[in-house]
Amino acid sequence: LQKNKFESLPKVSFMTSHMKSLKYLDMSNNLLRHDGAEVQCRWAESLTELDLSSNQLADAVFECLPANIKKLGLQNNQISNVPKGVVELKSLEELNLASNRLADLPGCSDFTSLQFLNVEMNLILTPSADFFQSCPRVRELQAGYNPFKCSCELQDFIRVERQSGGRLFGWPAAYVCEYPEGLRGTELKDFHLSQLACNTTLLLVTALLLTLLLVAVVAFLCIYLDVPWYVRMTWQWTQTKRRAWHNPPGDEGTVLQFHAFISYSERDSLWVKNELMPNLEKGEGCVQLCQHERDFIPGKSIVENIINCIEKSYKSIFVLSPNFVQSEWCHYELYFAHHKLFSENSNSLILILLEPIPPYIIPARYHKLKALMAKRTYLEWPKERSKRALFWANLRAAISINLP
Repeated sequence: LQKNKFESLPKVSFMTSHMKSLKYLDMSNNLLRHDGAEVQCRWAESLTELDLSSNQLADAVFECLPANIKKLGLQNNQISNVPKGVVELKSLEELNLASNRLADLPGCSDFTSLQFLNVEMNLILTPSADFFQSCPRVRELQAGYNPFKCSCELQDFIRVERQSGGRLFGWPAAYVCEYPEGLRGTELKDFHLSQLACNTTLLLVTALLLTLLLVAVVAFLCIYLDVPWYVRMTWQWTQTKRRAWHNPPGDEGTVLQFHAFISYSERDSLWVKNELMPNLEKGEGCVQLCQHERDFIPGKSIVENIINCIEKSYKSIFVLSPNFVQSEWCHYELYFAHHKLFSENSNSLILILLEPIPPYIIPARYHKLKALMAKRTYLEWPKERSKRALFWANLRAAISINLP
């Protein structure tokens, strides 16, 4: 009865109800509909093969099917879902749902005898990977020519195909990626993603481990290079600069007041007070030195006093010794003087090596001191008295400037 104008599926079922020997019925290419109304369908009990292809049937067609049907053709309709629990077709062996609107493979809970299923040319993006587990009797699945979305979920379906022993009809030519755009045209057998990309737990664990490793590396570098110390010092320098900008009118600001600022360890203070200061501050061409015990302004923080004295001094003299590298305040003074050297592009540092410093006792954060000693000429304090006159002459020549 194909290619006629039958419209009502329930009426067709009633027409067959008295045909006791009817086994095969072809109702393809009609205008059949079924809206799922209360009307009950009554098919001939002998009917085992029914072709309802190329009609206008939707999901409700599964409410109006012969109970003993073995072969059912529903291709080229408007079916978007196979509802569960509507009717049990325990004898159904072959089901054709090609060219419909299915978004996934149907289950077999109502079709316990199903052996052949055709869902070609539907709208299936990612077929269920557990299909063959839920449908153990299915010997052949035709699922090609669907717009497959090549993603992690599809990896499981491809793996099932490899384990199913060739139960996918048309593999591999009919199974091609449609999405994403970059993989369009790629056969599913050639599509691979790493386990890391598809396993969310593994990806999270890996990302967490990498994050912890990165944090550990950054923490180690911060400790090794003493980054928190530099951040703290930069903050102190910025705060001091900010206060300087807000000085009241007429404040001296950073006008040069001293020839040189002296930085030294307290353990070397005897040499500074007994040798350095007397030789530079007395006699012809005396030098005005800034020494913390004498010239720091009471009421201001030590860091602020250091910064102010360095900025008000033409030069900064550093008395280097093993004691120097063990002093925290000497490190502050070296840091701010080095900052001034680069910010003003000046030649303001004078290094005096009072005693030899073995490289291994210089802390890692004193890398600036190592760089300065490697690149800049420093004056060595001579042990022989005969050479000291030349030492003082060289030091005065390095400092010479006329202060306002």
